[in-house]
Amino acid sequence: MKGWKLRLGIRICRRPCAAARRVVTLRMPPRRPRPRSVRSRADVRMLAARAHTAAVDMGDVGARLVGRFGPEVEGWLAEVPTLAARLASRWGLVLGELFESGASSLVMRCRWPDGTPAVLKLSPDRALLTKQVEMLRVFASSGRVPAVLSTDAEAGAMVLEEVLPGTEAEDMPTTSLPQLWGELLAALHTVAPPAQWPWDLRGRCDEAFVRIGRRLSEPAIGARIDQAAWQRSIRRCETLLDTQATLVLLHGDLHLGNALDGGPSRGLVAIDPKACIGDPCFDAVDYVVAGAGHEGVEARCQLVATACGLDGDRLYAWSRVIAPMVAIAHLTYGGPEPVIDELLALAC
Repeated sequence: MKGWKLRLGIRICRRPCAAARRVVTLRMPPRRPRPRSVRSRADVRMLAARAHTAAVDMGDVGARLVGRFGPEVEGWLAEVPTLAARLASRWGLVLGELFESGASSLVMRCRWPDGTPAVLKLSPDRALLTKQVEMLRVFASSGRVPAVLSTDAEAGAMVLEEVLPGTEAEDMPTTSLPQLWGELLAALHTVAPPAQWPWDLRGRCDEAFVRIGRRLSEPAIGARIDQAAWQRSIRRCETLLDTQATLVLLHGDLHLGNALDGGPSRGLVAIDPKACIGDPCFDAVDYVVAGAGHEGVEARCQLVATACGLDGDRLYAWSRVIAPMVAIAHLTYGGPEPVIDELLALAC
């Protein structure tokens, strides 16, 4: 289903949404201009940035960030126009429209002075953004992640290459996608993990089960997914983690919204990594579970396992692990009942 970010229980769209429910204009704050004779090039860029307006459903963006960081993030949101203008002035960027970003950052299009497109990403979680910069640079040799062009760790900001044409994988032809996914995994998984890489799949899964598991206390969620089902998924996950034979550097969050079309010569490009070391099947499981309501999870699993050269039994077992997490996302946003039913049956 378009817009679902699996395992996180949020709905996002990485590309600008043409049918936003409510469009709000984000205006750069006014500033008294200096006399023309004393304006520098930096002043001109700053004024241009502050004059720019960007349309986006800011209520939706703000709600996701508040849901992740709490109400205190509203102060950071209020300062975003000033922060973006300051960074645009320093880096010589022309700011463009906002994307409907995820739960931990705010992302907007921008251009370098020569017109080259780029993406400005801002986050109130500076440590998270710094970690993501490190992960993108580790995967850079694969050619399958956006290039990091500029960073400011103190401001919680980075500028990335804009992936073009940038169509999300979920909107690409279904017939060619399995092969493209296999090529993406092959490129990513050949990157050697740096020595003493601190993040592994066990930690990634532990964090997800704790964070998402809190939502079982919500009546609408608890009525469909009980503690017994949740604990069953945890046990299945532990079994898979205890039997990992092949370990690779995983993207770690490779759902259909995090893979973009980089064009015929490049193939799929992965964004927003949560790189960790673990079972290669994990980077295909979101794609498999997205088969619910379409050809079905089991049928897609066979197709993807063949295309990616993965163990089909382990891939299907992973799909049973994350099925309740994906069901929570659909329950949260009114997903199709047949899809929810298939996911809950998979989790049994």
